[in-house]
Amino acid sequence: MAEAPLTVVVAINPQASFGKRREVGPHVVERLRRAGHRVVDVAEPNVELLRRETIRAVEAGADALVVVGGDGMVSLGTNIVAQTDIPLGIVPSGTGNDLAAGLGIRIDDTEAATDQLLAALGKPPRIIDAGLIKHGELTTWFACVVSAGFDATVNERANMMTRPRGRSRYVFAMLRELATLKPIEYEVEADGVVSRRRALLISVANNVSLGGGMRIVPHAELDDGYLDLFVVEPMSRLGFLRVFPKVFQGTHTTLPEVSFQRVRSVKLSADRVVAYADGERVGALPVEISLVPASLRVLS
Repeated sequence: MAEAPLTVVVAINPQASFGKRREVGPHVVERLRRAGHRVVDVAEPNVELLRRETIRAVEAGADALVVVGGDGMVSLGTNIVAQTDIPLGIVPSGTGNDLAAGLGIRIDDTEAATDQLLAALGKPPRIIDAGLIKHGELTTWFACVVSAGFDATVNERANMMTRPRGRSRYVFAMLRELATLKPIEYEVEADGVVSRRRALLISVANNVSLGGGMRIVPHAELDDGYLDLFVVEPMSRLGFLRVFPKVFQGTHTTLPEVSFQRVRSVKLSADRVVAYADGERVGALPVEISLVPASLRVLS
């Protein structure tokens, strides 16, 4: 039995990895109960119902919220526990597991990730930064990356695809969207300084990667008090296709078309551009993005 039993809410996405890993959630619940913790497991047929029931369970009393799935589940959890004392645990079992990877959680072995979770429940949580997006009258928290450009278009395409079922889905989506690749005219306000930028994509990163391992800002840190503004300036389709594999290795940083800027707030405006955050659709630009330091507790 655990020395100090906790009440742990476990939110499970049964469709993570297109349902190929349905057994992970129940196994995590079983192991937490065997360790002596009180577990409230939440698994619903759709995301909105899952979000509502998870909020209800957390508000009823929780010492921790654990999400089982990919970055979409991380987004759900972040938006529930940001700026609270409740830590977020992750057992990665989705297509994209970028925050888990950034935290050093095993993304290739759910049993090992569950071991890490159980160990983390017995010690103080790590405190990291999170970002807050204002879009219209709404606000959305994110822990990884806001995408606003070609990368967001690829994400939207990938979300509509049913095959292939894995990280390669993003690569196939990129190849399909490459035919319509063209520069976007942005207005960017970074820490109060306004500029016009012509770019293929602009992202605002708190974490190193997005899209299941694309290391867009390999030097990003989750707790440094800054976001990283990542801009890719116009290049040919062939040039972009040659650059793309470098992003998975993080070796694109010295290219002349690529730039980085440490910022605490960014406002992005452009016509007919949709923003994504942690792989989830936010909405059309403009958006205002700000860093909220030390606003998210995580179990890692």
